[in-house]
Amino acid sequence: MISVILPFYNADKYLKEAIQSVLAQSVDNWELILVNDGSTDNSKNIAFSFQDNRIRYYEQENQGVSSARNLGLANMNGDYFCFLDADDILPLKSLESRFNLLRSHPFLKFADGQVKKFDQNLDQIKSIWNPIHREEPLSDLLRLSGNSFLGLTWMIKRDRDFQYRFCEEITHCEDLLFFMENARYGGYYAFTEETILHYRDTPNSAMKNLKGLEDGYRFIEDTIKNWEEVSVEDLNTYRYRYKKAMLLAYLKNLKIYNAIKVIF
Repeated sequence: MISVILPFYNADKYLKEAIQSVLAQSVDNWELILVNDGSTDNSKNIAFSFQDNRIRYYEQENQGVSSARNLGLANMNGDYFCFLDADDILPLKSLESRFNLLRSHPFLKFADGQVKKFDQNLDQIKSIWNPIHREEPLSDLLRLSGNSFLGLTWMIKRDRDFQYRFCEEITHCEDLLFFMENARYGGYYAFTEETILHYRDTPNSAMKNLKGLEDGYRFIEDTIKNWEEVSVEDLNTYRYRYKKAMLLAYLKNLKIYNAIKVIF
């Protein structure tokens, strides 16, 4: 079975479409774990409007998306799992294509696919991302190449001896760190040619908070420098790549002081 973990907070504008996209999947061997992170809008009522015994609902006081995902991870039953944000959509064969890839190749642990980025109303495609990496993913993640990582798009073959958890100390890059922590223990990454996610570019996207993004990158640096799987060269490459990315982002947004500061 595939566990789909969907956390939400005040997502009544899009939540119905996200849940419907799971119900419409071309396979039915899934469970949908809805985690309400203390919503104060109509999201809870929307969640309860769906009557399907494959949907399970959990609720907590507002603690952030990482905490909500962790609650979902702690209660999942699947042999495989993936994530869906409340404002995004799973295309028809999103689960099937990744699931079949993992089942067909026993050495694979992580399955990905094409992502289409849309405008806020899902009317217009703004960009298309295609992964191109095929092997163990840790070195690629450290290079920040974008060849195997765009966000929480992986389906993961579950190891029941492993405790899956997101770091709750950061608000950005927690997905990158989560994948790094999984990849450091081995397993191969590959991808299907199918589109596996329709990403909605909303005004409140977390990636628009540049300071939070920089803090997330720096937290990862402090974490991975103690991993025996990460060489000095790997660490230096990661440090160079994230500082370059932040420098360009700050300059693009005319934040000159932050751009200069990130270098040091």
